[in-house]
Amino acid sequence: MQAFQDLYPEDLSHCYGCGKNNPHGHQLKSYWDDDETIALFTPKPFHTAIPGFVYGGLIASLIDCHGTGSASAAAARAFSDNTQAPPRFVTAALNIDYLAPTPMGIELELRGVIRQVKPKKVLIEISLSAQGKVCAKARMVAVKMPESMMI
Repeated sequence: MQAFQDLYPEDLSHCYGCGKNNPHGHQLKSYWDDDETIALFTPKPFHTAIPGFVYGGLIASLIDCHGTGSASAAAARAFSDNTQAPPRFVTAALNIDYLAPTPMGIELELRGVIRQVKPKKVLIEISLSAQGKVCAKARMVAVKMPESMMI
């Protein structure tokens, strides 16, 4: 199964969080899991906030990229004829609630639930968990990437 991000056109695959063409980035990969989306990521030691815990900015970055990837896949599933690359989406709004400290050294699971899909806007709820404990929840509005951002 291909990750959503692997279906992006080459010229739009440089994102720090999920771009396959960015060797310094997270290289996040998101997939369908029935009607939800899922991504897994293990923080590296330099993603530390304080010893033993993940930096909150990393959490936001992972949620952001999983959300836009999920939006792209949801729009493609709802509106595409599968003859073209899935549309790219960007973040219009992201609201994150940090519920518990996120421990280091553990694979993190991101789950997305698509709440609404329109051709140019997708609403998603995303959770980030460590060993089954939800550490952060987010609500995202993703919008179709404007022409001005395309190369």
